[in-house]
Amino acid sequence: MKLPLLLLLPIAAFAETGADAWLRYTPHPNVPQTFMISGTSSVIESARQEWTRAVRAMTGHEPRRVDTLEEGTVVFATQEDATLAPDAYWLKTDTANGKRVTLVAASSDRGILYGTFALLRKIQLGESIANLDERQTPYAPVRWVDQWDNLDGSIERGYGGRSIFWDNMEARSDLSRVSEYARLLASLGINGCSINNVNANPKLLSPEMLPDITRIADAMRPWGVHIALSIDFGSPQSVGGLDTFDPQDPRVAAWWKARTDDIYRAIPDFGGFVLKADSEGRVGPSTYGRTHADAANVVARALKPHGGLIFYRGFVYDHHMDWNNPKNDRARAAYDNFKDLDGKFDDNVIVQIKNGPIDFQVREPASPLFGALEHTNQAIELQVTQEYFGQAHHAVFLVPMWKETLDFDMHAKAVATPVKALVAGKVFNRPTGGFVGVVNIGLDDNWTGNHLSQANLYGYGRLAWNPDLSSKEINDEWTKLTFSNDPKVLQVVSQIQLTSWRTFENYTGPLGLQTLTDITGNHYGVNVEASEGNGWGQWHRADDKGVGMDRTVATGTGYTSQYRPEIARAYENLASTPDDIVLFFHHVPYTYVLHSGKTVIQAVYDMHYDGQEAVEQYARDWKSLRGKIDQQRYDAILAQLEYQAGQAEVWRDAINTWFMKASNIPDAKGRVGHYPGRTEAEAMMLEGYAVAVVTPAEDASGGKAVSCAAKTCTASFQYDGAAGTYDIRVEYFDQNTGASRYRAFLGDKLIGEWTADLRLPSARLDSTSSTRHTIANVTLTPGDRIRIEGSPDVRESAALDYVEIVAPR
Repeated sequence: MKLPLLLLLPIAAFAETGADAWLRYTPHPNVPQTFMISGTSSVIESARQEWTRAVRAMTGHEPRRVDTLEEGTVVFATQEDATLAPDAYWLKTDTANGKRVTLVAASSDRGILYGTFALLRKIQLGESIANLDERQTPYAPVRWVDQWDNLDGSIERGYGGRSIFWDNMEARSDLSRVSEYARLLASLGINGCSINNVNANPKLLSPEMLPDITRIADAMRPWGVHIALSIDFGSPQSVGGLDTFDPQDPRVAAWWKARTDDIYRAIPDFGGFVLKADSEGRVGPSTYGRTHADAANVVARALKPHGGLIFYRGFVYDHHMDWNNPKNDRARAAYDNFKDLDGKFDDNVIVQIKNGPIDFQVREPASPLFGALEHTNQAIELQVTQEYFGQAHHAVFLVPMWKETLDFDMHAKAVATPVKALVAGKVFNRPTGGFVGVVNIGLDDNWTGNHLSQANLYGYGRLAWNPDLSSKEINDEWTKLTFSNDPKVLQVVSQIQLTSWRTFENYTGPLGLQTLTDITGNHYGVNVEASEGNGWGQWHRADDKGVGMDRTVATGTGYTSQYRPEIARAYENLASTPDDIVLFFHHVPYTYVLHSGKTVIQAVYDMHYDGQEAVEQYARDWKSLRGKIDQQRYDAILAQLEYQAGQAEVWRDAINTWFMKASNIPDAKGRVGHYPGRTEAEAMMLEGYAVAVVTPAEDASGGKAVSCAAKTCTASFQYDGAAGTYDIRVEYFDQNTGASRYRAFLGDKLIGEWTADLRLPSARLDSTSSTRHTIANVTLTPGDRIRIEGSPDVRESAALDYVEIVAPR
């Protein structure tokens, strides 16, 4: 048999942008060539188009649509079957009329679409469909995503470019990217999407915006994705012209009903609303002394006749708390606000609860509110966009973290009651609930701004469909679909992805410290003290004697009492609290000995070194995949991992320096504060450069940098180490106010040049803009002179921190 040329070309020969994500449909020889399908809905048409698109890509041939069965035909059929729930599907290969055929059956058109994607996934993964017999039912009815897009086209906590939905205060004229996004969501069984920021612009509910919203709904509908809107609770006043937005005022209720009816006349399958109220400056029912149930129900009753849902966010807390009061605790807020309202919400209200009690930190315990609501629908809110996880610049696979929460037993009954069962309504027999992911994809070709971060969207969708899947199963699927079935590729990507959460935790905030980012700023760079001295409540209470939040009943904030007794006892007792979360629950001396046998302070030092070295190894391992992955994505991921390794070193040094100064306890291994091979920029011979003090001091090695106010500046030093071949690492500052240029010389020989043009969220000289450039395999002899030349651009200063010379590995 002569195979089409398409099947003979190696995968690495094709340049790829990442736009196809996991729906690449690479060449495959054993794909059915004929199919039967009936139905005229737009969703059925999407299933037909997807099958045609995939077969064409995998075989190089056009599939044939037939009216009578042939050997190997794939039959897509909706049928009445009481055993198939809505959105469920059945894949079965059997004999019919003497022909071996494969059936994709469902009781709904959307089930057919989901079954189509599932069958294609199996084929791409290399699984045999010869004896297929598999029924799949989604674990929960709600499988939604939230987009925090703004009408001006920006995205709050969006790291993949500008909004695919909005620009210049209206819907984009070209919504083809929205359709492609809906296709990605459908491939995972996601059935709803909120299309604007939870910090909602009231204009979204004005009548003139309805045609734009309708166009977006039309673009997503063929893929079975219902749209929703985030709303501002003050809209009856700010949009409707009333003198109040009191939820118990009949005029307010009438306004919500009229506005909701208008939306459903234009969009009959509209999903509902998302509401953030009385939190972080958003108006809410407290203005009138009303409850969150009052607020949710007035909107829910407007939605009820249409089958719509309201997702009421449990993210309610006072961000002006007195940080000096040791009894204050942001972690208590969700439970304190909602526990006593259990049973007072209407049946089409879903309380949307973040996985942990603070705010998407690197490690938090499961929110106690999951186990407290017995008569209220709930959904877990997971953040797919990496707000506190290195944003689009760090590779962190979040599925293992989500699994830890979803599988956590809340002891809400005598039998096991994991979070996943509680949010799906399976424990207390609630009518609806499930999963909401904050995704925030953008216009960048690869959607997320980082190729490896696509795995988080894939993983979220797969867990929302089936939270019993393991992290390894999900990662293996994604890797094979996104890159290839090559065992070496699977081994390297798995090693990176499955360890990346722990690695990131190690070099940022281990032991329950949370992620020590600049929480009052960009949520990206390290800033230990930003967690303290303000009302935002992400405190760790580090001082010269010890570290950690005391959340016990006996001596602290009493947060542990919000859990059921079995959990409360474990967290109340220091000895039974796991090391991973100990500083979230207890304030301890730096010399406290953990279960690991290390003191707290030595564990902080060691874990930061372990985390940084792990990322260095990721970059080295990735290099072994050259030629096995298309060059475009190979290069992009290598550059990202090398950048991440440099950032991990910035985090390592900043946090360890801060804690050594705070504790006055040195690193037992002598590493912190001692950096062989490092030459500080301020100690070099400077021409044009001036010494600049960096704040906070730990954000630069030695607390200082050099910056250039001239056209070109130079910093040079003499190499006095042993002769050999080395990597030269230049730590510089890539501010976001221009694109400075750098050149490196060995004597008079140019050995490297680069431009500071990364998309980093800082205009300052700080840990966020601190960036590494490596010049590999340079032969050095004692007495050689190394010179770095910087040329500022716009308001950037071509700043330098240090040069480090290390042996290549």
